[in-house]
Amino acid sequence: MKRPETGYGMRHVALFVRDLKACEAFYTRLLGFEVEFRPDPQNVYLTTGNDNLALHQAATSHQRDEAAQRLDHIGVFLKSPDDVDLWYDFLVEMKVSMRTQPKTSEDGTRSFHCYDPDGTVIQLMYHPTVDQWERLRGIN
Repeated sequence: MKRPETGYGMRHVALFVRDLKACEAFYTRLLGFEVEFRPDPQNVYLTTGNDNLALHQAATSHQRDEAAQRLDHIGVFLKSPDDVDLWYDFLVEMKVSMRTQPKTSEDGTRSFHCYDPDGTVIQLMYHPTVDQWERLRGIN
């Protein structure tokens, strides 16, 4: 049997967060996501139009086990290398905690890492191959 097409790729991430209100504000006010659906006070689904990020209220009474966390980071693709620097400057001005400064790797990817209010690592990046794909699709 032939493997089916992968469709649209991985466009959904779900996170347990300890401070739902602060994380929702980070993703909407700072990163530009919009609320797509709020089924109840403990859950919110955000979108950029082609992505979906679910934030679920974690039980705050439990001690957090950082060693059990398997997610390394979430990536947000940008349209140009210059956008990486603009985003970095903006988020620094907004007092977002940074993990790294912008840098360009050997494959032409330019990125930096920051933290959301719950400590999840976010990578904002320009990736030439993804940009090329989106241009072919007429997205960029």
